[in-house]
Amino acid sequence: MILAFKLTMPGVASWNGKWSGEGRLYARTRTVGKKKGEEVLSGSDKKFFGYRWSDGWFASVQVEQIDSDEKRKLTKNSVGFAGYDWMIDSILTYGKIRTSDSQITN
Repeated sequence: MILAFKLTMPGVASWNGKWSGEGRLYARTRTVGKKKGEEVLSGSDKKFFGYRWSDGWFASVQVEQIDSDEKRKLTKNSVGFAGYDWMIDSILTYGKIRTSDSQITN
């Protein structure tokens, strides 16, 4: 099963209220087993995961199942994942976005 992860920053605490990456596609794909994919999506077509930093910024990661044609298009048009690949790893491992600190203590 191919999962697409798309990153947006709907909560922006910058001086001008904008994210410098706004308007660009931040996406990654991961191929996972059917069981893991169903676990992540929890029976939905799309699922959203959020993460809020203490400074007011908020990230959202949309996850959905895609086919190989969609994967090719996403990979071609994506500008990466803005250094937040750890969020994908956390979603796949814990079913939510957790920091490395919370992974150690929880």
